[in-house]
Amino acid sequence: MTRTIPQVKTQAGGNVPQELLDRAKEKIEKLSGRAPEPVLAARVRLTMGPDPERPALAQANLDVNGRIIRVQTAASTMSEAVDILEDRMAERLRRVARHWEAVRGGQPRPREWRHNAEPTQRPAYYPRPMEDRQVIRHKSYELPSATPDEAAFDMEALDYDFHLFTDVATGQDSVLYRHADAYRMAQTDPKPRRESTAIDLTVSPHPAPRITVREAIERLEATGLPFTFFADAETGRGNVLYHRYDGHYGLITPAG
Repeated sequence: MTRTIPQVKTQAGGNVPQELLDRAKEKIEKLSGRAPEPVLAARVRLTMGPDPERPALAQANLDVNGRIIRVQTAASTMSEAVDILEDRMAERLRRVARHWEAVRGGQPRPREWRHNAEPTQRPAYYPRPMEDRQVIRHKSYELPSATPDEAAFDMEALDYDFHLFTDVATGQDSVLYRHADAYRMAQTDPKPRRESTAIDLTVSPHPAPRITVREAIERLEATGLPFTFFADAETGRGNVLYHRYDGHYGLITPAG
């Protein structure tokens, strides 16, 4: 059956030549035809950022039959960023296809999600002076209720460094992130878990610190980590504060 490939929406930020935007659009359109499920929507964004070493940022989002597949990369030139974007999206679609095939056969194999995958190339955040840094993006959504295995798959498909969700087994607001060659999960108030996972997982025994956003910023800067997980001082819900590529901060909170 011939699938209809959706028109790829494009967006540019900064001085991005139209020919590179068209080139990125063409590459993502071709990859959409190779997706394991129908692609319902597609978007490409190219942005020139402030980082003098890797200013070119390229991002692509595909809605593959309701599952969002996201890739983001950075490079010294936009032409290079677009080529890397194509390669990584192709590999991500291959991994997603293997997962879907395994699920249909009743034998999910989450360990394959990152098998032989190259390390994600994250855009380094711009070293903006601390006194100029602000929380310029606040994203709030209803946290998905998921198992660590499901959270890991979503995190990889979305190309995230971490994933904020509610753990099905404990009901705790939790954050999952990569730790060496495995995964680690932190929770607002860790509870013993009896359920096994297909992914290699360790759970932090320490509860999330109950602090304000200002205190979370101080903690983030003190640790030098890319993000910090904390319990909001007023609500007690799990929040994540992270470094954005432009040197400012992003904040993720549960809706309500």
